[in-house]
Amino acid sequence: MSNETSIKRRTSKSFQKMKEAGEKITMLTAYDFATAKYVDEAGIDSILVGDSLGMTMLGYDDTVNVTMNDMLVFTSAVSRGVKRALLIADMPFLSFQISTEQTLMNAGKLIQAGANAVKIEGGSDFIISQIKALTQAGISVTGHLGFTPQYINTIGGYYVQGKSYENTIKMLEIAKKLEDAGVFAIVLEMVSEESAKYISENLTIPTIGIGAGRYCDGQVLVIDDVLGRFYGNTPKFSKQYVNIKEIIKNAISQYGNEVKNIIFPSEEHIFKLPKEEKEKLDNTLK
Repeated sequence: MSNETSIKRRTSKSFQKMKEAGEKITMLTAYDFATAKYVDEAGIDSILVGDSLGMTMLGYDDTVNVTMNDMLVFTSAVSRGVKRALLIADMPFLSFQISTEQTLMNAGKLIQAGANAVKIEGGSDFIISQIKALTQAGISVTGHLGFTPQYINTIGGYYVQGKSYENTIKMLEIAKKLEDAGVFAIVLEMVSEESAKYISENLTIPTIGIGAGRYCDGQVLVIDDVLGRFYGNTPKFSKQYVNIKEIIKNAISQYGNEVKNIIFPSEEHIFKLPKEEKEKLDNTLK
């Protein structure tokens, strides 16, 4: 990364400039203060507080049970660890599907919690109308097409999207509507590489792929998959860069053994009374 990339605060306009310059956009999820600091200081362009926290942090089977209160708590924590990355927060299930008033109120809460933008899944006419209302109110929005986890109960499973010419053209048509509505980027999840390439090349705004091949304008992954920290199934499109789960378990096991065998705490971890105070205490005990 260039020195300029490592210093300047990322904005939605930064994404557009990076697409135009042919520079790939990097994005990772984060759900807590410490992890956000690590990701931010590593020079990643954008941090997503994804509703995937439902699985990684709260132990749910999917994202549907994640609430606005959950998103506000985690977004607020992450925001305190971010200095330079663009911070995007997911709008959780049923936080934007009921009314424009509700959508504006919930998105506004996420912005007040520290997010720079919100992400909304789907591309129905109703969703597009909500996005228009948000952008007109001054709230930056990222779209999300392809596999949309919040619709898992209607989709019926984890399926790759855009697997035919017709589906690809339809997805591009929806993507263009999202672009016209004002989104500054679109996440493409579990989309065939050829379809994602075609969509990316025919949009002015950048695309961020997750399981969408090599030709999107950027990539996003779930941090727990990258670090090998998650106990669930790792998707085909993810890559584990370290097995932190085993590192953590080994450290905890070592701690337990040292406590059992009176190795910890050792002399370097102990606070002691001044000599005269210890003598008083010793005399009392006699």
